[in-house]
Amino acid sequence: MEKTYLDCLAAFGIGGAHPGGLQLTKKLLANERFDENMVVLDAGCGTGQTAAYLANEFDCQVLAVDLNPLMVEKATERLVNLQKDICIEVADVQSLSYEEGSIDVILSESVISFTNPTISIPEMTRVLKNNGKLFAIEMVLEQPLSADGRKEITEFYGMDQIWSVNEWMRAFLAAGLTIQSIEVPELETDNDDIETATDFSLSESIDETFHDILSRHVVLTENYKDQLGVRIFKCTK
Repeated sequence: MEKTYLDCLAAFGIGGAHPGGLQLTKKLLANERFDENMVVLDAGCGTGQTAAYLANEFDCQVLAVDLNPLMVEKATERLVNLQKDICIEVADVQSLSYEEGSIDVILSESVISFTNPTISIPEMTRVLKNNGKLFAIEMVLEQPLSADGRKEITEFYGMDQIWSVNEWMRAFLAAGLTIQSIEVPELETDNDDIETATDFSLSESIDETFHDILSRHVVLTENYKDQLGVRIFKCTK
């Protein structure tokens, strides 16, 4: 089976793989108040970095799902040491097992782009309570791409689409969400600063192919830095 970019993230166990990493997550949640009666879902939790932060910082009930079993394994290792009541499982955000209207807040950090958003956004909306919140950090198309450029990016990342801000807005609205704000985040990374440095949970053996994939990701990020950007979408049901 051909190895993918998401397989690469799992092998390296990259926590906070979304743009801005944990620092951006902290800024995103800085003004939020979660209590013990609230249920917060980390949708596409990766190695559990955000779920761990939620459990440590707030008294809320934390749920976490990811489609990649290796990611869930590494997240479980991280979270079990916290001695917190966190429910984590392998699951597809396009088909969640939770009851309708059972979740207060969903965090989706660079996840929806790797799904079919016309399925995953309505599914997330379904499980949200009335007045529940969806926070999504997603890649956006800032400038038109050539056909070859679009093909290169979607094939490498395993995406079906690259959406403009307006296309994202239409998808959220079509799912029955209200868009509260759309923000352009400040993305800072300092690998000498524990707050912003990339977090790793390395597998014992990493295929050389994954090093090539990671290098290719760096090249694509630089090559398309003017065409691709990031937005934080804050929505309510």
